[in-house]
Amino acid sequence: MFPALPSPRTTGARRAPRTSAGALTGALAAGTALTLTTGCGLFAPGQNGDMPDDINVTSPLMQEGRPLPEAYTCVGSEPGEDGERDTYSPPLSWSGLPEDTASLALVVDDPEAAEVFWILYDLDPQSGELRQDTVPADARQGLNSAGEASYAPPCPEEDDPHGYRFTVYALDTPLDLPEGAELSSTLEAIADRAIARGSLVTGTE
Repeated sequence: MFPALPSPRTTGARRAPRTSAGALTGALAAGTALTLTTGCGLFAPGQNGDMPDDINVTSPLMQEGRPLPEAYTCVGSEPGEDGERDTYSPPLSWSGLPEDTASLALVVDDPEAAEVFWILYDLDPQSGELRQDTVPADARQGLNSAGEASYAPPCPEEDDPHGYRFTVYALDTPLDLPEGAELSSTLEAIADRAIARGSLVTGTE
């Protein structure tokens, strides 16, 4: 029997920003940009690029190859009674982890723009899921491209739509990193400890 999971904490619904679709622009360091634009997730050649893609990543509210629902973008959900829109981090599920998985990490990025929207680590592999708008109690968030330790909702451009990649990495040990670790350091640590991965990639139409 699995031990009881710690009580999760909510990320807190955020009001959708009243800004243009290009407002989220945090620039990546050159080395980080390189590893994210290779088409291999975090890993450029020589950085575990040949690791197995055995993890099955799904979502009850997102579909492979379909556009990211507005509730998970800066557009936000349908307006509530107050007329405001909220934005959330999406729910995910995973299966097919290696037997020696000790911890998990999640990276949400735009592989075309080399932009990271969310990085979450020290996820319990026994949980099997990540609920909407929730960060598990023992998990930690690293800084994203906007310099925030949180989910930064993508802002799709109507005239230049992108797909977004939700990649789960199986790690052979938990990461020895604090909350709010620098993006480049977190990506390097994941690359060093990853033994398998799997992605759900949204589409543009």
